[in-house]
Amino acid sequence: MNWDETGPDTGELTDLTDMGERLDDRLVDAGADGEDTAVEAALRPKDLREFVGQETVREQLDLVLRAARVRGATADHVLLSGAPGLGKTTLSMIIAAEMGAPIRITSGPAIQHAGDLAAILSSLQEGEVLFLDEIHRMSRPAEEMLYMAMEDFRVDVIVGKGPGATAIPLELPPFTLVGATTRAGLLPPPLRDRFGFTGHMEFYAPTELERVIHRSAGLLDVAIDTAGAAEIAGRSRGTPRIANRLLRRVRDYAQVKAEGAIDRDIAAAALRVYEVDARGLDRLDRAVLGALLKLFGGGPVGLSTLAVAVGEERETVEEVAEPFLVREGLLARTPRGRVATPAAWAHLGLVPPQQGTKGQQGLFGA
Repeated sequence: MNWDETGPDTGELTDLTDMGERLDDRLVDAGADGEDTAVEAALRPKDLREFVGQETVREQLDLVLRAARVRGATADHVLLSGAPGLGKTTLSMIIAAEMGAPIRITSGPAIQHAGDLAAILSSLQEGEVLFLDEIHRMSRPAEEMLYMAMEDFRVDVIVGKGPGATAIPLELPPFTLVGATTRAGLLPPPLRDRFGFTGHMEFYAPTELERVIHRSAGLLDVAIDTAGAAEIAGRSRGTPRIANRLLRRVRDYAQVKAEGAIDRDIAAAALRVYEVDARGLDRLDRAVLGALLKLFGGGPVGLSTLAVAVGEERETVEEVAEPFLVREGLLARTPRGRVATPAAWAHLGLVPPQQGTKGQQGLFGA
């Protein structure tokens, strides 16, 4: 596959203002929606041997869990960091399965008061795994209570208010906390230091995503060949959740127009319908690049100006579109503004302006 190929598959930008999409509507969004949550339950691997990718984290975690089983002790607390859709929730369930323990799942935004956390901790069984997603979004009072719970398996419950308030110590059974975060830098050092094992989840290589797709296709009873899996993997942004979502959409197309079998041509045709190009860019991504190249000569241009040009909020461009464009080397952030790279010009099939005519100056002949 040629990343710089042009033609219908790259998608020509026709209307910069027709951008009603938001994060939850994008086929290439790494966040989970209701359909993803339901399907992922059936596709999740059940143990570390089935888990594809993340070789370093998998090997290290396997040693931690095996050692805990040999000692007959509860596993150390685990912190998993990385972008959405890389398998943090799946690994937490595998940890519980490997330890033969039940798992309880909650999230940082759901714990707004120390009492919320105390209620969860006090009902844990010995050895139980508590999975706390988006742990960096937990409230500060609950976070401070968690320090003592993780280290001493004890919490102090405050009864009453004012001078008459008393602290009642509550002993907790040994448990394993698995925290997941997309922004590890927001965790305070005292919380990070209490995790016995920290694993960072990396984006997947296309070959690893091909293995994910073949495994998921088998579970979904979808016929797919090697070339078809490679085509989907190349457009999946290094994220298994996106790969599985694209596989389901290609399956729909194949069942309607190709008797259910998926090859490279069917996969490419299906994803062309869903406006996901050969490099994994969707309409929003191409709108940002198209505005930067066509309206501003490749930049530099300010973020707010670029957002107005594509009819989106500044936060949408900065938080939704830019991270992937920067990671792919299509866009650069500079002190003067956003700048397109040569790869961006090639990907959209456009010719860069001549040297000496940069950005807005070249547009107005200055």
